[in-house]
Amino acid sequence: MAKTVSIKPTNPKDIIGSDKLPLHLVPTSAIALESLAFLDGALKYGRQNWRRAGARASIYYDAALRHLHKWFEGEDIDEESGVPHLAHVRACIGILIDADMAGKLTDDRALPVGYLDYVRQLTPHVARLKRRHAPQHPHHFTIADRGSS
Repeated sequence: MAKTVSIKPTNPKDIIGSDKLPLHLVPTSAIALESLAFLDGALKYGRQNWRRAGARASIYYDAALRHLHKWFEGEDIDEESGVPHLAHVRACIGILIDADMAGKLTDDRALPVGYLDYVRQLTPHVARLKRRHAPQHPHHFTIADRGSS
């Protein structure tokens, strides 16, 4: 059984360290997987090429979505690289963050048209529809149903 860890008031390092970034919260398994996508990119384009050449937000947004959609559709591994799609998604997001921090991100995001307000207006319909269809219990098909007839 795991012990509860608390700050030791007698250890000054505990007090100082507890106010720093909690890097231990990022799963090391995710970092390890992401490194494969960064390796693939480094071998193709050069390590951290975006810090020199820059990066357009829309390009990495699109790439992240393509990989995420392929993963969500049941394709785990990218055909071209042989690296998991989720690794590529994380790498795309990492490049957006790093390019922005380096001042090398070309921010070509769409001109806002009120999408966030629109989503807020539509969201109450979710609860309304759930209440309306509460008596039904349809089967919600997932990847687990693959191959079933």
